[in-house]
Amino acid sequence: MGGQSTSTETKQSQTAPWAAAQPALQSMLNQIGAGLNNTGLTSAESSALDTLKNNAAAGNPYAGQIASYAQSMLSGGGAAAQAANVQDNLAAYRNWLTPYANGSMVGNNPALTAQLAQIRSDVGNDVNSQFAAAGRDFSGANMMAYGRGVAAAEAPVIAAQYNQDVANQLAATNALYNAGNTTANTLTQMQQSDLVNRGQGVTAAQSALDARNYGANATLAEEAQRRGIPVQALSLLAQIGVPIAQLGTQGNSTTTGTQQKSGADQFATIAGGINSLLTPFKGTWGG
Repeated sequence: MGGQSTSTETKQSQTAPWAAAQPALQSMLNQIGAGLNNTGLTSAESSALDTLKNNAAAGNPYAGQIASYAQSMLSGGGAAAQAANVQDNLAAYRNWLTPYANGSMVGNNPALTAQLAQIRSDVGNDVNSQFAAAGRDFSGANMMAYGRGVAAAEAPVIAAQYNQDVANQLAATNALYNAGNTTANTLTQMQQSDLVNRGQGVTAAQSALDARNYGANATLAEEAQRRGIPVQALSLLAQIGVPIAQLGTQGNSTTTGTQQKSGADQFATIAGGINSLLTPFKGTWGG
């Protein structure tokens, strides 16, 4: 015959794996405490900060040039000095070409005058010698032949020179127009170059100031690493030690359960109970 029995058991348990971690944790706490008590500036940090402070108090040494650049931009670029030279060159060029461009040199070539005089002399000598040989010098026919000869000799020379003078006039006009455009473009390029150079000067000024503070900033970065390395080491140790400390537990536990027993088990239990009750009386019975 089988049956069920119910039993309740209370146990006290304690686990303490954190006990082994306590020395490491205590050491870390001591180091953290020492670090908290040592938060003042090192001498190198103090010197670097003093350098930055002095540089800051002096201000940007290129502030004046930067202000001048801004003023130059507002006033048009500051290319006036070179612009005057370029404009003077244009004025001189215009002065040289104006007589040709306005036509006043058309037919006004001193070299042509001498050439025509030579033509008249040569024609006159030829014609006059012929009429003198015939005994008709200074006659009307002589004068007519002389005039026709001079006209025929001078006409192509005068026409060619006129055409050349007109071509020179047009060339001078075009040259002056192109010179004006070239001068305007040159002045514009000079102005833009001046502005670009000044802008690069502003960038260079900041770079120079950064270079001036490089030593102090590098020292501060080095000291920050000097402080950061121990802190990182403590952080790594804490990631190992703290979880171990949290594993320990202490307290009471109560276990309640129902067990299924066989008939033999139940009989043995009952028999054992009866036997314990009869034990005091066994001697009386003679057993």
